[in-house]
Amino acid sequence: MATNGEEQQSQAGRHQEVGHKSLLQSDALYQYILETSVYPREPECMKELREVTAKHPWNIMTTSADEGQFLNMLLKLINAKNTMEIGVYTGYSLLATALAIPEDGKILAMDINRENYELGLPVIEKAGVAHKIEFKEGPALPVLDLMIEDGKYHGTYDFIFVDADKDNYINYHKRLIELVKVGGLIGYDNTLWNGSVVAPPDAPMRKYVRYYRDFVLELNKALAADPRIEICMLPVGDGITLCRRIK
Repeated sequence: MATNGEEQQSQAGRHQEVGHKSLLQSDALYQYILETSVYPREPECMKELREVTAKHPWNIMTTSADEGQFLNMLLKLINAKNTMEIGVYTGYSLLATALAIPEDGKILAMDINRENYELGLPVIEKAGVAHKIEFKEGPALPVLDLMIEDGKYHGTYDFIFVDADKDNYINYHKRLIELVKVGGLIGYDNTLWNGSVVAPPDAPMRKYVRYYRDFVLELNKALAADPRIEICMLPVGDGITLCRRIK
């Protein structure tokens, strides 16, 4: 049986690994936030969806509960009504958004995998917010290109959340900056990428972390230099960068 010291050492080792989900100082501190602030206020439907998603083999892809709470409050603060989400998975962040926007609010949700979305759909339907969601299966870039070509969608979105293929984040940004309104927000998830953005090249990393790391670094550099936006990078979840369009 492990002693307390051995358990702490094991936790520390896990936490220092590049690829750990939480970016806080310790697992215990993150657990404190969840148990004190997040879980007591988490809507029952979001808890149910979180538990459904936890059983999925790709559950690391889900939005964390603290980030879901943050997005829900953020959307209410900016009075978002017309929103978009690229990368849905089972829909935890989508549900957080749907609960936050008004009854006549809309979310254009895009993902290459309908099966994952349909895993969470019964929970979303039970929550009474499915009517706010228009789900499109397939790559988002061709859809965005058609919207820009159409012309009527320019500057119409209050909030856009991106949690999808990191190697296309730059390509998404080139298009989304046209679609979000002046004063509106784009949120890019995973911009601290498991802490790997400051890791030395020879640090131990999971294969997928190492593969996407350079794309995340490229995005962060581009966002910092983009004069069309104000930015704020937050250490929530795996890092989220908020971009407010100013022109």
